[in-house]
Amino acid sequence: MDLPAEFYLQTVSTVFQRRALPSGTMEWQGQRVDPSAIRHTAMLTVEGELDDISAPGQTRAAHKIVSGLAAEKRSDHFQKGVGHYGIFNGRKWREKIAPVVEKFIAANA
Repeated sequence: MDLPAEFYLQTVSTVFQRRALPSGTMEWQGQRVDPSAIRHTAMLTVEGELDDISAPGQTRAAHKIVSGLAAEKRSDHFQKGVGHYGIFNGRKWREKIAPVVEKFIAANA
């Protein structure tokens, strides 16, 4: 990915080292980000069994902090035999994951 090193390092620091979003300290344009305020969208999390970058359970944890979202507006998908990059590319993406994403989008359009 072609992006400035400063942006990448800031993202690693904010998201992974300081865990700013789940700890309630993330800010955008000087205001605290409050995931519990999300109420009018739908949320699908996708995880891969073999993901060595975002371990299983890490994205599913978003459902806890997006606590204001109705249960019928949320879903998660766990794909066996897929690593980090295979979640959104390759044969298993096309055959197993993309249909789940398409169905979720259609149901929540």
